[in-house]
Amino acid sequence: MPDPVHDHQYMIIKVEFKGNRRLFFKNDMEYPIHKEDYLVVETDKGEDMGRVTALIPVREDCTGCYPVSQYKILRKADDSDWNQYRENQKSEEKTFKLGLDKVKDLHLSMKLMDVEYQLDRKKVTFYYTAEERVDFRELVRQLASVLRTRIEMRQIGVRDETKRLGGLGSCGFPLCCATFIEDFEPVSTQNAKDQNLPMNPLKLSGLCGKLKCCLRYEHPYYIEELKKYPKPGTPVFMNNQKGYVLKSDIISRMVTCAFEQDVREEIPLENVETLVKQALEAGLSGEYPDYLTEGSVDENELKAIEDNS
Repeated sequence: MPDPVHDHQYMIIKVEFKGNRRLFFKNDMEYPIHKEDYLVVETDKGEDMGRVTALIPVREDCTGCYPVSQYKILRKADDSDWNQYRENQKSEEKTFKLGLDKVKDLHLSMKLMDVEYQLDRKKVTFYYTAEERVDFRELVRQLASVLRTRIEMRQIGVRDETKRLGGLGSCGFPLCCATFIEDFEPVSTQNAKDQNLPMNPLKLSGLCGKLKCCLRYEHPYYIEELKKYPKPGTPVFMNNQKGYVLKSDIISRMVTCAFEQDVREEIPLENVETLVKQALEAGLSGEYPDYLTEGSVDENELKAIEDNS
């Protein structure tokens, strides 16, 4: 069997286009492709150009592990492709301004946020957001009469808009959606609750205004780790005082327990089992007392930032 690391036939090429749009291609022609190369690829209506961001060796039994495009890599970008690419970039600025003016003239309830020319200019795509359905037939007619090319209007959500614009998250790193997340998955407040995070909408929401994507991809790890910890409300008994488990921190491996008179103690996980046994021996109830509430949470405000798309 050929070595998948060195045999181009067994490589999946990840190509990134404008707006952090990424696709996977097979290297059927066995081109000697390297990371950071620029490639011209086939599309549904012509040609497009993008940058290679990853070379993925694939075993023969894992050829279906990636959402590989049905289209092909045509060639490495040459000087004429680069000239056309730069010309398209200049045209996109003018076309975006044209689109903004037309939207304003037609009084359409939509936010035009980006324009992208296909490399061969056979198609120009207008990306927009809107709260309701928009009748843009007249807009397309007027744009086509000026641009003389195929017009595509593509409505995107606020998460896709942020992905195209990019930026830095509250962690200080580039946004996950703009760097490596390929497909958005639903994120709910339950993801945050399972990780014992404060139910603060300002801290849980990202630049898009929806719940942060990192709540989703870290969630399985937290669920698996929390199986080792007592659930909130589990009774404990320490120094002749009764209390209950309030929350757990899997990073520090500490369990916060609340006792009467609003006394709270952080206890190592390995010591909590003994306190739980002592509570059972003392006959403490498992009922979660009122004094453990962490403050009121506006569930409607949290629901508004969920994204179940």
